[in-house]
Amino acid sequence: MSEPIISIAGLSLAYERAGTRNVILSDLDLDVARGEFLVIVGESGVGKSTVLRVLIGLAKPSSGTVRLAPRPDCRTPMALVFQDARLLPWRRVVANVAFGLEGSGLSKAERLAKAQGMLDLVGLGDLGQRWPHQLSGGQRQRVAIARALAVDPDVLLMDEPFSALDSFTREGLQDELQRIQAATRKTILFVTHDIDEAVTLADRVVVLAGSPGRLAAEMRIAVPRPRRRRDAALQEAARQLRMELSNRSAEL
Repeated sequence: MSEPIISIAGLSLAYERAGTRNVILSDLDLDVARGEFLVIVGESGVGKSTVLRVLIGLAKPSSGTVRLAPRPDCRTPMALVFQDARLLPWRRVVANVAFGLEGSGLSKAERLAKAQGMLDLVGLGDLGQRWPHQLSGGQRQRVAIARALAVDPDVLLMDEPFSALDSFTREGLQDELQRIQAATRKTILFVTHDIDEAVTLADRVVVLAGSPGRLAAEMRIAVPRPRRRRDAALQEAARQLRMELSNRSAEL
């Protein structure tokens, strides 16, 4: 088996507030394979997003280690897509996508060409000259994904990126993300509290539960791709995952 692209060992995180020590994560061990689509599920407040924040360097663990596999070139190790698109309203769509490439050594023409390629990848190739306010919520999230992919990260981190969207738009973006992952073979860590979303997207689902949050269970989703939401095997996987999450939460 190849070396994991991410290896987390004994990760704990706590902070002090008003003289009280709050422990968010406790003794988390997790390996992520290169090219894997890993989904982290759990109830609100269990520390799912904190794991991503630690990986991207926005939060410092209290103990434990996070190791990234050596990169074959100078690509950005990780990029993060948030729940809201966080586009710059004074930049056109293609310029938003190109934003992360500034300082890369590429010329402006090269940056815009690469950004246009990413817009083509997410199905928005003809909208590059629009302003963010002219896009729907789903389109803005596609732009955010294109912006993250433009820097060619080894790992794409996604923090509940579809949770604020209506169900129709959310399902469409889930399908789109599966297509993008198949085309790019990027490693993806995706956080959600939606069980159906988890089993639709994941190669493997890990469950965080308890207070503090810890790894409570994991499940491989062996349903072939492309996946259909009404597939009996997918619905059975969702049923088992709901049961596992309920049982583990009760135990912890």
